[in-house]
Amino acid sequence: MLESACYTQIVGGGLKRFILWDYQRGVWQYDVICAVITLFIFLAPRQWFRDQPRIPSAAQITSLPSHGEAVFWIEPELVASFPQNRQLDQVGKLLSARTGKTQRLIRIEPIFDSEKEIKGYMAFAKP
Repeated sequence: MLESACYTQIVGGGLKRFILWDYQRGVWQYDVICAVITLFIFLAPRQWFRDQPRIPSAAQITSLPSHGEAVFWIEPELVASFPQNRQLDQVGKLLSARTGKTQRLIRIEPIFDSEKEIKGYMAFAKP
């Protein structure tokens, strides 16, 4: 009986110290806990945290203030996913879905940086 009480006290005390992180640096228990945490960080499956690659969506469209016509900033990946001859129609459908209003696109203009790389597109629409 005395042995089981002593064993319970040792295990309970060790569990309490583990949960409260009551170990000094440099002792083997501290090193083991740090190793377990590091292994968890690097070996935990991506699905546990629902960390999935991003896909282009209507969230990559931003409405910009303007006078008269509606102006939108569109990320380059979104426009590049459509064939060249269908870009105006497809982006117009995305804009309509995002705004809840029928958007008729007039034109889409690429915006370049100083190195001539496309940074995004400006879409001009009539409401």
